[in-house]
Amino acid sequence: MTAPSPDVFEKLASFYLGRHYDLAEGKLLDDLLMYDAKDLCTHAMCVGMTGSGKTGLCLSLLEEAAIDGIPAICIDPKGDLTNLMLAFPNLQAEDFKPWLEAGEASRKGMDLDQFAESTAKKWKEGLASWGQTPERVQRFKDAADVVIYTPGSNTGLPLTVLKSFDAPPAELINDADAMRERVTGAASGLLTLLGMEADPLLSREHILISSILDHCWRGGRNVSVGDLIGLITSPPITRVGVLDLDSFMSSADRGKLAMTLNNLLASPAFSTWLEGESLSIKKLLHTPEGKPRLSIISIAHLSDSERMFFVTILLNEVLAWMRTQSGTSSLRALLYMDEVAGYFPPVANPPSKPPMLTLLKQARAFGLGVTLATQNPVDLDYKGLSNIGTWFLGRLQTERDKARVLEGLEGASVQSGKPFDRGEMERMLASLGSRVFLMNNVHDDGPSVFQTRWAMSFLAGPLARDQIADLMSDRKAALAADRDNQKESVGKAAATPTRPILPQGVAEAFVSPSRYVRGQGRRIYRPAMLGEGTLHFVRSSAGVDSWVDVKHLLKCGNGVPKDLWESSVEIDPDTDWTDQPDDTFEFTDLPDELRGVANVKAIQKQFKEFLYRHHQMDLFQSPVLKKFAPAGLNEVEARLHFQQAAREHRDTEIEKLRLKYLKLMKSLEQKIRTAEERVAKESEEYDSAKMTSLMDFGSSLIGAFMGRKVASRTNVSKMSTAARGATRAAQQRGDVKRAEQALEQLRVDMDDLNARLEAEINDLTRQYESENFELEITQIPPRKSDLKVNDPTILWTPWQIEGENDDEGEAMPLF
Repeated sequence: MTAPSPDVFEKLASFYLGRHYDLAEGKLLDDLLMYDAKDLCTHAMCVGMTGSGKTGLCLSLLEEAAIDGIPAICIDPKGDLTNLMLAFPNLQAEDFKPWLEAGEASRKGMDLDQFAESTAKKWKEGLASWGQTPERVQRFKDAADVVIYTPGSNTGLPLTVLKSFDAPPAELINDADAMRERVTGAASGLLTLLGMEADPLLSREHILISSILDHCWRGGRNVSVGDLIGLITSPPITRVGVLDLDSFMSSADRGKLAMTLNNLLASPAFSTWLEGESLSIKKLLHTPEGKPRLSIISIAHLSDSERMFFVTILLNEVLAWMRTQSGTSSLRALLYMDEVAGYFPPVANPPSKPPMLTLLKQARAFGLGVTLATQNPVDLDYKGLSNIGTWFLGRLQTERDKARVLEGLEGASVQSGKPFDRGEMERMLASLGSRVFLMNNVHDDGPSVFQTRWAMSFLAGPLARDQIADLMSDRKAALAADRDNQKESVGKAAATPTRPILPQGVAEAFVSPSRYVRGQGRRIYRPAMLGEGTLHFVRSSAGVDSWVDVKHLLKCGNGVPKDLWESSVEIDPDTDWTDQPDDTFEFTDLPDELRGVANVKAIQKQFKEFLYRHHQMDLFQSPVLKKFAPAGLNEVEARLHFQQAAREHRDTEIEKLRLKYLKLMKSLEQKIRTAEERVAKESEEYDSAKMTSLMDFGSSLIGAFMGRKVASRTNVSKMSTAARGATRAAQQRGDVKRAEQALEQLRVDMDDLNARLEAEINDLTRQYESENFELEITQIPPRKSDLKVNDPTILWTPWQIEGENDDEGEAMPLF
């Protein structure tokens, strides 16, 4: 079978997953299985036993998403998804060799080098047979930043959960159901990590922690795991329900709970949970430059309770992020989870289940597609999975598996209002083989059977921890270099437990640590000046009337810089600080320039002029879309905004095109049916005339031979009749040919119509490709009369001192 041309399957918003397959004949067909990316907004489920090809199909789906510029967060409980980093454009033996096992080579009668050569050849030929070139593999590698995170471990890139109990966005707080789910999920996840199976309605520990989180979050207060220890001991609430606090839970019992949580936080085994970058959905989906990411979150190394804790936290973070996004009918991002059984069971209600169910019900409105995979279909809640629109079904192991899958399909059909033939579906499921899948998509007219294409990523199987460490070594080295660049000399400023006295009338605050560093170095607070201002930007032609809060940090640990605010750095307006210091930190002295109130106010006064000069607003406009991005977005955010807007516009215009051509095609189909009927009728009449003519000729010939008994005049008459019959038959034959030509022309017209539709879709797709987006920038200054700055504040920032001499070592920022 001829390999398809890349021109056929390289189409934006259309995922190349394989070729249609004839189950009855057991053979591959020429037609490609192209999956509409927009259909993933209604989520997908992939089910198949070991050896069914499930992993290859799911990796292919993620590869196609990456090529299409769609980011994905991939939860990997088993370790298969790390194979996404094993894409080798050169397809050389040395690329594959590190990921092969010597034992496997021996079983095949080869040494490792020979096995590598054989594997490279196999992969090259496999890709070529599906029309996939080394250039396509390179395109996949270039399209997305693939990275492996390992929460609770520094094998890959670590993720800290220290800030995962921050107050959710206002959109979530104002939604009563969503807020209840977020509070319950956070409390359940934390208690699961502590080894407590706490019922949200009966457990005192669960109710207390939920009440504390609800109180703090509604007040806009972020709560770290460390803060929660103090809040449990001395809660900010006086009553729980109708009972006073001590009647509900005595101070001794609260102390035991706080001690359990403190022991967890102080445990060396938990220290890796506090390292790395903060869990941020925005960062997991895109690099700082706006490049889409495939973030593989490997949790294979964690215990069951740790996995449940992390998955619950992550799903709640995804929900919070989702609610801050604008609604869209086009695919914005993917959340993929492998081996989902156990996190979404049919009867039990683990803390991961409520946020997953909410995502399946609501994420489609925000363009977030949820894709789940499992080889244990009996362990899933099929009532919840009735929200899923696409099912990829591979070979199943038991009759129970088939029965549960059919139950899920039937539920999805009821939800979508589509008919469901259970008997036919059961027959098709029983006939599936390796890499052959049944796709039931509620957006299609009926199910499709296809064989999956060759995955571009090398399917090496679950990777070991040392292999993950090798893959991420360069990335970790770069992050270590960045941390080294952030270090500052401590100088001669000695640290002291004594808190310095500030000038009268100058406020102070203490930045909460957002990361920890391994080692035994001392932890200190160093002074900084906090500049807070509010800017007003107005530009009626762009629909801009925005008030923007700005915060700058001026580090003063080694004295106040001479150029003052020119040396400052802008910080996130949501940076977390408290009004009380951490008792485990010491202080450095204030520099002389901050000891007098007049000096502090003079420095703060210059902040207003600095803001006016350095804080113009950049407005980004897309000439293609003829629209401005929302005010306040930077260039990366504006590009992402326009990319999503382009997807929506493209999908809308394509839908209009299809509807327009559908009317023409339906009219043409009716003409084709009429023409086919005419061909059939003319053929029938021709056959009849031909038969009559033959009979007349036969009769006349018999008469001629029997001339002695039949009058010659009668024979002449019969010959004339036969001749007229032959003429009629010839005319009928001409009618058949003309009818067939008319039918053929209509079919050519239909092919031409399809080609025109395809060409217009391709033109439309190219028009809205992100590469064609040139942004025009308009800069507007803030209104000087509306510019406001807050009173001066000394901000104490957390650092850790490294080196033998604490007074003259290096300090690493913990914020």
